[in-house]
Amino acid sequence: MHIRSLALAAISLSAFSTATAQAQIAEAEADAGDAIIVTAQLREQDAIDVPMALSVAGAEQLDRFGLYEFDALSRFVPGFEVQNQSPNNPGFVMRGITSDSGTATNEPRVSVFQDGVSISKSRGSYVELFDVERVEIAKGPQSTLYGRGALIGAVNIVQNKADPAGFAAAGRVSYGNYDSWLGEAMVNAPIGEGMAVRLAGRIRKRDGYVENLLGGADFNSVDTKAIRGSFHGEKGDLSFDLIGNYQKDSPNGTGFKSIAYNPTDPVTGAVIGDRGRNSGAALAPGAGFEGGKALGLDRQVWGVTGIATLKLDDRFSLTSTTAFRRFDALEIFDADGISLPMLTAAEDARGVQTSQEFRLTYEDGPITAFLGASYFHEKGTQRVPTQFDERVTLARLAGALNGGGVIPDRPASDPVPAALLANPAFTGALLQGVANAYGVALPADQAQAIAANLKPSHLESSTNGSRTRAFDLFGDVTIRLSDQFEVGGGLRYTHDDKRSTFLSSVDNGRSILGGLIGALSQPEAVRTALLQALAVPGAATIPPSAAYPVPLFGLGAQPTAGNGGEDSATLSNGGFSWRLTARYKPSADASLYATYARGRRPQVLAASAPSAPLGDTRFSVLDSETVDSFELGAKTALMNRTLFIDGAAFYYQYDNFQTTVQQGTQFVLTNAGKAESYGFEGQLRWVPSDLLTLFATYAYNHSRFQTGVRDGNHFRLSPDHSASFGAQASLPAGEGRILFTPSVTWQSKVFFDDDNDRTDLQQPPAALVADNILDEFQGSYALVNARLGYEAPGGLWRIEAFIENAFDKEYIMDAGNTGDSLGMPTFIAGAPRFYGVSASVRFGGAQ
Repeated sequence: MHIRSLALAAISLSAFSTATAQAQIAEAEADAGDAIIVTAQLREQDAIDVPMALSVAGAEQLDRFGLYEFDALSRFVPGFEVQNQSPNNPGFVMRGITSDSGTATNEPRVSVFQDGVSISKSRGSYVELFDVERVEIAKGPQSTLYGRGALIGAVNIVQNKADPAGFAAAGRVSYGNYDSWLGEAMVNAPIGEGMAVRLAGRIRKRDGYVENLLGGADFNSVDTKAIRGSFHGEKGDLSFDLIGNYQKDSPNGTGFKSIAYNPTDPVTGAVIGDRGRNSGAALAPGAGFEGGKALGLDRQVWGVTGIATLKLDDRFSLTSTTAFRRFDALEIFDADGISLPMLTAAEDARGVQTSQEFRLTYEDGPITAFLGASYFHEKGTQRVPTQFDERVTLARLAGALNGGGVIPDRPASDPVPAALLANPAFTGALLQGVANAYGVALPADQAQAIAANLKPSHLESSTNGSRTRAFDLFGDVTIRLSDQFEVGGGLRYTHDDKRSTFLSSVDNGRSILGGLIGALSQPEAVRTALLQALAVPGAATIPPSAAYPVPLFGLGAQPTAGNGGEDSATLSNGGFSWRLTARYKPSADASLYATYARGRRPQVLAASAPSAPLGDTRFSVLDSETVDSFELGAKTALMNRTLFIDGAAFYYQYDNFQTTVQQGTQFVLTNAGKAESYGFEGQLRWVPSDLLTLFATYAYNHSRFQTGVRDGNHFRLSPDHSASFGAQASLPAGEGRILFTPSVTWQSKVFFDDDNDRTDLQQPPAALVADNILDEFQGSYALVNARLGYEAPGGLWRIEAFIENAFDKEYIMDAGNTGDSLGMPTFIAGAPRFYGVSASVRFGGAQ
């Protein structure tokens, strides 16, 4: 443990006076003396009284800053990062730990909840933030309170419920550059004594900001529709909420762009763009892939939640939470980042989950406690079809995408026209070059015969699946030993029964290129026989037989038995997580706390493709990932609750740290051993008058691997430093007011993979082609946003202008990706300058 670093963080904490764990980021428009009420400990509390690092973004803040998505919100929350490649592929990062895998067998590390119900599976977790009461971000191990997947933190979206208190309605429209527009509305209506219904929805669209150089819709667009209906009823000591959510996302393709090769016309080979990370891309799916579907995403997420609370007497209450959730998502993308159809891929992810939780809460005198039990059932699959143009892939393996000198003076950065790659004389010469690299002399006539069999569209697919049944028992207690001192503790036991499945197949005959690569590594007699067989006309589609004993070779992954037979394995495991807290309250508006917690990520039963054609699936059990967390924090509200200063210092030690490694074109989960993280987070909010609110945040996070080949590497998507600051000004103007909300967010350098783009970790056989260039990172950068508007008396209506990324800073949100296995990392551009105008109106109620 780095005692010096932790001590420095603790000194910084003291210098911060006293501080919270970011709970004060919430509604800056609240009156200075108002308490911020949260439910992070599954009961209502003033945020200052919660002994954990907690950030809260309220409805007013989301509205005033135009925070419609998680990635925008995360820039204002220290220790929290959200990467949004697409709604289907987000990365939630908490204090350096990333949760983003779409594999059905994987377990999340950062849990995302809607009204206390886990929506943590990556492909279903990214939802629109509209008509919400607040978003709570609890940092540190939260397994005791939130259960599975909260290894390092939890995010809970508290949605506005139907309110019997009165009628309310609201609406908003906006329009901006890139033909972006947003429309949303809400209606809340009482329907009888103690009953109400509420309906809210949003439509948000925007053209893509990465130009499609081949024509058609531009990349990185937005097309989202979301609707929510809710019912509330209460009778005596019983209350009930029923909430239904539905969201559909249909954006155009993600702009995965190569910066090693210029965008070219695939027919003529003419250069039609440049290699800038943020410039236009020439991308297209392979012919006929997935029935001829275009690049893009088709995703639907829906769920129903029922929450019932019964007050048994003055001390006991019982809460039941029942939920059903489903997501279906098909995303098609050009994985190589160039116009030639080297590799087109897709992800077809589906998941269904049901859950039931009962929680008995006790509160009397100095004791507050709860005891609960839950059941969780989930079934999911992830199908990954891929299509290779073996001729283009061969050219890449041979380092000759530019023709290898066949076209005089053609730069190495300019891929050749597709027609050249259909010439067996050219591709035969490339095959000879590849064979020579293995020390094998391949005759020209045999090389050309094999080249004639190379497939323009080799299809293969793999599907991983998982079924999980989990039972949890949990409890938590807080004891107030005096008016100033309290202690607490929590314990959770989780038992999982898992069944993982896997299958893979070649879908239109064997891969000739895969067969060649396999043959070159065999003993001479076997190699000679295989090469001769691969030169037979029609070799791709001849079935294996005694007369033609050639395996059904795959290129990206080898097929399972029977060419698509499903293998399965089961796992049963259980374990404990816990927390201990102590809190000292020197005054009503100050709190000092210390926390120790053990977080646990359940064991994973991972599956990967066979090592040889028609072999057995490789199942492996990854030990439970655990983290021991130590945190010191302080929270205060000063100057008659007009100045809030927050801070927390933390240290984490991980065992069995799980990370993803690339094996060819496959991504495999593995145990990387030990890792550690330590840092400090702080925030200040000052409300000197009703006219002005100022805020600032800062986070330092030192997260590193400690063992294995990645020893010393940074955690992916984890900047060492991040900060934000801004203001909310409200100036009288006639009977209304002028609103001005400027902000700046900044982060330091980040790597996009745990290998930190080190060349020694990106050599064959881990990758089909070595990546020897260090370029998959984003340096430090800042974004400046502002909103300026006029609001009528009482907030009845408002008009405003907005600008995001005001100085049009160019940055990337991701790099590497599937193309990295071919030595062709792809880059995804961050959002450029957006600007526009909006108008909103509100009638009735306070919500």
